[in-house]
Amino acid sequence: MDRQASTPSKSLIQPSPEAEAFYCEVLTHMVESGIPFLVSGTYALSDYTGIDRPTKDVDVFTTAGDALKLLAFFREAGFDTMVVDERWLARVTRGELFVDIIYNMPTSSSHVTEDWFRGAPETELFGTKVKLVPPTQFIWSKIFVQDHHRYDGADVAHMILKCHGKVDWRQLLSHMELYWEVLLMAVLNFRFVYPSEREVIPRWLLDELLDRLHKQSEVEPPHKKVCRGRIFSPRDYGVDVEKWGFSEAVGNLEEQYGQ
Repeated sequence: MDRQASTPSKSLIQPSPEAEAFYCEVLTHMVESGIPFLVSGTYALSDYTGIDRPTKDVDVFTTAGDALKLLAFFREAGFDTMVVDERWLARVTRGELFVDIIYNMPTSSSHVTEDWFRGAPETELFGTKVKLVPPTQFIWSKIFVQDHHRYDGADVAHMILKCHGKVDWRQLLSHMELYWEVLLMAVLNFRFVYPSEREVIPRWLLDELLDRLHKQSEVEPPHKKVCRGRIFSPRDYGVDVEKWGFSEAVGNLEEQYGQ
C-alpha cells in the first residue's frame, strides 16, 4: 500500500467554504455525540488512494440503530434531518447541503454491523479526527454499484491496487458468500485492468472462486426465468421484471411447493 490511511488526509477535494463549514460542524457534532460512525465515499477513497474528485456530500456509515440515535441527536441540536429511504439512508441537511447517514445497501441487504468498526483506521477530515470504513467493507459497499448513471468498479479496482494488503480477503469472501460471482467479476476486472499487478489477489481466493464456477457448470440452472440485475440497478433492470417475465428471486415458493 503506497499510502497509509492512518495519516491525516491531504485531499485536494475542495468544497465551497459554506459546504466545508457545514461538513466540519456536522462531523464535530458526530464525534461529540459519542455515537460510532465511519466516513466512506469520496473522502475515504481519497485518503486510501490519493484519488481526488468533486463530490456533493459526505458519506458516513453506521448501524441502523445508531442512525436513529444520530438523527435524534442532530434534531435536538437544531439541525434539519430526514429519512430519505427507510431501507438504508438518512440525512443531516442545511439548505442544499447534506451529510448522508448510510446503514444498509438495500439491493444486496449488506447492512452495517459492529464488525465494520474493528480495526477502522483514523484520519483527519475538516479538522476533525474520524474513522474510515475499513478497506474490506469499503469494497463490499461499492461492489454492487453498477448502474448506468454510476459505476463503482473503478473504485473497487483502485482500492484493491492500493490497499490489497489491508483487505481481509476471507472476511470479504464471507460477506460475498451468496454473491460470490460478483466477487469473481471484481477479481477478473482487476486482473484485466492491472495485468502486471494480478498477483496481489490471493491465489487461494482465485482458485476457490474458479472452482465454484466449474462446479456451477455441473448444476442444473433455475427452472424459473431469473434476473438478479436489479441487485446492481433496479432502474436499469426494471424492464426484465416488468415486461420480460423474469423473476427477481429463484422460483416462487408457493408454485414450487404447492402451498
